[in-house]
Amino acid sequence: MSYQVIARKWRPKKFAELVGQNHVSQTLINALKNDRLHHALLFTGPRGTGKTSTARILAKELRCPDDPTGESEEARDIATGRSVDVIEIDGASNNGVDAIRELRETVGYMPSSGRFKIYIIDEVHMLSTAAFNALLKTLEEPPDHVVFIMATTEVHKIPNTILSRCQRFDFRRISLKAIADHLLEICKADDVKAAPEALWAVARQGDGSMRDSQSLLDQVITFANGDITIEKVSEILGLTDRALLMKALTAIIKKDSQAALDVIDSLFQAGYDSTLFAEDLLEQIRNTLIIKTHRESAERILDVAPSEVEALGELALNMSPEDLHLLFDMMLKGLTDLTRAGDPRIILEMLILRMVTAPKIEPLLNYTALTPLASQKKNSSLRANTPTTLPPEPQVTSVHSKPYNESRSPEENWCELVQNIKKVNGIIGAQLENTFLEKKEGQVLHIGVPGRLKFLYEKMNHEKFRSRMTNYITTYWGPGFEIDLHVDSGGQQSLTPKQALEKQRQEKQRQMRARVEAHPFLKTVSEVFKTEIKSIKEIKR
Repeated sequence: MSYQVIARKWRPKKFAELVGQNHVSQTLINALKNDRLHHALLFTGPRGTGKTSTARILAKELRCPDDPTGESEEARDIATGRSVDVIEIDGASNNGVDAIRELRETVGYMPSSGRFKIYIIDEVHMLSTAAFNALLKTLEEPPDHVVFIMATTEVHKIPNTILSRCQRFDFRRISLKAIADHLLEICKADDVKAAPEALWAVARQGDGSMRDSQSLLDQVITFANGDITIEKVSEILGLTDRALLMKALTAIIKKDSQAALDVIDSLFQAGYDSTLFAEDLLEQIRNTLIIKTHRESAERILDVAPSEVEALGELALNMSPEDLHLLFDMMLKGLTDLTRAGDPRIILEMLILRMVTAPKIEPLLNYTALTPLASQKKNSSLRANTPTTLPPEPQVTSVHSKPYNESRSPEENWCELVQNIKKVNGIIGAQLENTFLEKKEGQVLHIGVPGRLKFLYEKMNHEKFRSRMTNYITTYWGPGFEIDLHVDSGGQQSLTPKQALEKQRQEKQRQMRARVEAHPFLKTVSEVFKTEIKSIKEIKR
């Protein structure tokens, strides 16, 4: 008997054998049990995730309900595509309207035996627009004995008129762990010795597809001609040796430049692809960061072998999340440079050495304005002879309710009054913020409105508004004041409260920036990373 490839030999024959699609199999089992199966089903998802296999299993369940083992002649005919009542149509090669018209003519005929006649249309998205239109009516109201099962990898190409007539099932990418475990079962059943790490590498290359992973395993078994090891898998599939990746990451984290250079030399001596190595190293840094920050859920989130999770967890102990973020950013930028490089080795060597020599990042909260820098970190390389404390905070004038102060300028008195009014009446306060107190003559307040806000003068000059404004002035400064409200003709000498507050804010921001830029730690960071401060935000505590 001729050799049968693993992907065909290990094709699922019943729902229990489907890997990674429990949500689909359970729904179909329940539908069969309760006699609630839809007449048109659409299976979508990535290649090699079990769509066609599920269609055949469902066909067996409908055609052979009394054969749980799937060993009857009808079940074997369905599995091999020979059944006259389970018609499989390749949408890619039968995508014309004539093929669909022929299908419509045969739909009305009863099955040769059994209750159902099943049509499986694979790659249904390849049908032409005319073919889809021809299928519409039959798909919506087929005879009671007909079930349509359609499979596609590109559901977005299917017209909405077809989608609305189907019950949709989305097949997911299969996790690396599920694929690796299944490959291990295959190897045990076929008496093939395989290292778990080697099977994880095969599963990783399968990219969530069980069929692709099984095909790769077939190739690896043939090449290895014996025990399957990670070295043999890397050689036949052209992968980066995972041990080499761990050596590189260890050298970077432990700041061992000689070990890093040895890794690069080994990489090019073995003929590995430098871009592929950089991509794998970028992924390893990401894995390390996730293990560092979410150790409890790392094995669930990451598609990484358990032994590798443990090794990365030990490396993560010596790094802070900020350090790993920095390494990730450096590798991400270096990967872009590497793809354009004329000599990849030089670029990769400089990138790795830059990562090895990158300084560790110290949290800014470790450096306060009250504690000398040298005492905060005894062995810090950031010691300097410059002062290590920050200048005092700029004083901001606070607002209090008090009578008019003759020793202060009209501008200061007016700003204080307007802010107090704004606390109790935001609308009036917001309008008064755009005015200014030109001068005070006895009990007369000469209040100016900027010429560009003439409309505001007309509103404030209303009798009701003037009365309320006078009441507020009486409340804070006492009785007896009169108001002379006028439009400024262009000779404004005082600032409005809004302008004064903005000026005060800008001055505070300027002083804060000066204090931050004078800090020795930030000076060092700026020199090392060649950066500049774009903005500063004060955090309220």
